Order: sequence, then structure tokens, then C-alpha cells
Amino acid sequence: MSTAALFERLAERYDELWTETPVGRAQRNAVWEVTDRLFGTGDRVLDVGCGTGEDAAHLAGRGVVVHAVDASPAMVARARARGGFSVEVMRAEELKGVGFDAALSNFGALNCVEDLGAVVRALGRSVRPGGYIAICVMGRFCAWETLYYGVRFNFRKAGRRWSGRSPDVYYPTVAQLRILFAGDFDLCEWYGIGMAVPPSYVKLPGRIVNLLARFDRLPFLRAWADHRLLIFKRT
Repeated sequence: MSTAALFERLAERYDELWTETPVGRAQRNAVWEVTDRLFGTGDRVLDVGCGTGEDAAHLAGRGVVVHAVDASPAMVARARARGGFSVEVMRAEELKGVGFDAALSNFGALNCVEDLGAVVRALGRSVRPGGYIAICVMGRFCAWETLYYGVRFNFRKAGRRWSGRSPDVYYPTVAQLRILFAGDFDLCEWYGIGMAVPPSYVKLPGRIVNLLARFDRLPFLRAWADHRLLIFKRT
């Protein structure tokens, strides 16, 4: 099953399986802690790969003007049901140069894009000079994943990210992304998301996840994280 087909199939239960879980909430809150400092009232923000619209709804609730896009019609339907922002079906590679103050792409949407260079060029046309983009991508190494599957002797899954590609999913390094965005954007900072907090398939009680979240932003552990959150500024 392709990645696109998988998200179509999961759209109905995506929030139940991820967004509303203790792990999903803890990881998303860690992203919002950073992006809430970048995007303010009245800013026009493009949400690339919006999924069910959780990030778009959060931003809209803070007075941000959000335009969201996603390749999955089922995900877009869920996002539209929230209201408060505009949303349309569109692949990330097809972004139009409309003009935004900033952009966001959260939790691995860009890991599913084969021609990431096309997305970067489109963002370069769409985001104003001085505007920020925040992209959260799955990293090439996740300590939790390697440990979780390694102790179960499932070594294929334990190391599935290490080569940089796993069927339809790509795992670029921070260095590769810095080079890819270099024409139009400067990398300001990057953070680990999901260092102490595990991936969603690791089932832990909410109180344990909340305790781990207190240690989730230790900078020296960021290369072990499930996701990397990169902040770029349009030159």
C-alpha cells in the first residue's frame, strides 16, 4: 500500500491513533512551543501537509490566517470540518506562489515527498523575504525505534531509517536539508522532537509520557529524536 493510500485509509481514525494520544499530544505541544514564537496574529501562514487540521486549527485560534493543503482528500475533508481556515487538496510539489508570511509542515509530511527540491522552490516563491518556515521531519536515526524493535529482534524495522529511504518514505539528514534549502533559506536552528517521548507505537501510560516530556528538549539528545524540527528564514 502506498503512503498516500495509507493516509486516505487512516484519515477517519488518525486523530484517535495519533493526535489525541499522550505521545501525539506531547510531541505536538513541543512543536507548538517553538512555532508559537514565530507565527503571530494576522500572519498569513501556509500549512503544507495539514492532515486533519490540528495545527491549522491551533494557529487559527491564535489569530493566524491559515491556508492549508494536503494531498489526501479524506484528510482535507476532516480538516474542513474544523472550520476557521481555508484548506484544499494539493500535493506539496504543486504549491502556488501566492504570498505568505510564513509556512509550516509538521510531522513527516515532507518525508513522503519524492521531489523535495520542487517543494523548496515553491516555498521560495511563496514565502516573503524575512519570513520563517518550520518543517518537522522524521529523522534518520531514532533511539526509541532502534531500541524498541531491536530488543524484539526485528532488525529490519530497527534500522529501517538508516539508509535514508524506506519504500515511499525518505529520511533526509539535517545537513542535507540545510544544503537543499540554501538557495532561498538560511537554517536558524533545529530541535529534536520525540527524544525522551517515544514514537506513537510505543504504548506508555499518559503520566509516564508527561514525565518524559519534561526531558524532551535536552539539546545534546536531539540527534536521537523521532523527529527534527528545523527553522529556516527566507533570505
